[in-house]
Amino acid sequence: MKYVEIIASAGSSDTVLAIAKKAKALDLRLGVVGEDGMQQMRMLVGDNTVQLALDTLQNVLGAQPTARIVVLSVEASVPKPAEEKNKKDDSATTAREVLYEAVEKGARLDWNFAMLVVLSTMVAAIGLIENNTAVVIGAMVIAPLLGPNLALSFGTALGDATLMRKSAQTLFVGIMLAVTLSAVFGVLWPSALTSHELMSRTHASLDSILLALASGAAATLSLTTGLSEALVGVMVAVALLPPAATLGIMLGGGNPTLAMSAGLLLAINVVCVNLASKIVFFLKGIHPRTWLEKEKAKRAMLRYVLGWLITLVVLLLLMYARGS
Repeated sequence: MKYVEIIASAGSSDTVLAIAKKAKALDLRLGVVGEDGMQQMRMLVGDNTVQLALDTLQNVLGAQPTARIVVLSVEASVPKPAEEKNKKDDSATTAREVLYEAVEKGARLDWNFAMLVVLSTMVAAIGLIENNTAVVIGAMVIAPLLGPNLALSFGTALGDATLMRKSAQTLFVGIMLAVTLSAVFGVLWPSALTSHELMSRTHASLDSILLALASGAAATLSLTTGLSEALVGVMVAVALLPPAATLGIMLGGGNPTLAMSAGLLLAINVVCVNLASKIVFFLKGIHPRTWLEKEKAKRAMLRYVLGWLITLVVLLLLMYARGS
C-alpha cells in the first residue's frame, strides 16, 4: 500500500474524492485549508491501483502550478483490509514515479559511483588472479554496473532520452574505468595470469547468454515488484564486472586473444541484460502517462529492442566463429 499525499487547491477536494473512489482508496483524509487556499489531502491506495490514482491526479491537477503529489511508503497497516487478507497475487507493479526515483540513482555519474567501480574492480581483479571464488562473489555483490543497465532499459520504456543518455554515459565510463584499472593489475601482477576464475571469464557460450537473460529479467522483476531483498542475489548472477576486469587484466598482461574473448562475454552480458529488462518492463506495463509520450516510447522501444537483437545475433556469430 501507498499513502498518496496531495497538496492542491481546496476547490479540488471533490475531484480528489472522485479519484479516490475510482482507485478504490482504502481511506481518504482532508486536511485544513491554508491561508494560500491550498489543502492537504491524503489517500491510502493499494499497490495495484496506485498508478491509476497517480496518472488521474496528474491529468486533473496538471493545470495547477503549485499542486504537488507525494507518494509515501506504508510499512504496515493495522487492521489489514479484507481485500489484502484475501489477496493471493503479490505481483503488483511498483508505481512508475517510484521506480523512476530508484532507477535514476543508478544512472548518476558521480564520485560515489566511481569509487564503487574502483573498489569492486580491485576486489574482482584480486579474486580472479588469485582464483578466490569468495572474493569474486564479493565484487559481484557490489555490482555498480547493474544500475546504469537497468536505468537504460527503464529510460527506453518511458522514451526518456535524457535518462537513456545519462545511463549510457555512466555505463560507458564505468566499464572503461574498470577495464583501465584492471589493466594496471595485469601489468604489475608478478604471478602468472592463468587461474581458473580468470580463464572461465574468457569463454562465452550459450549458457552465459541464458544466464545473462535470466539475470536481467530477474533484476527487473525484483525492481518492479519492490522485492529489494532478491536484488542482491540477482547482482551476483549478472556478473558484469568480472568479465570487464578480465578484459583489462588480459590486456595489461599482453594477451589480446583472451582479452577479446573476455570482451565478447562482457558485450553479451550487457546486451542480454538490457534486452531482457526491456521486455520485462514492457510486459509489466511500464509506459509514459500521456498518449503522445506512449507512442514515442513504443517507437523507441521497438528501435532499441531490434537494435539489441541485431547486436546479439552479431555477437553470437562472433562467438561461434571464435569457437570453430
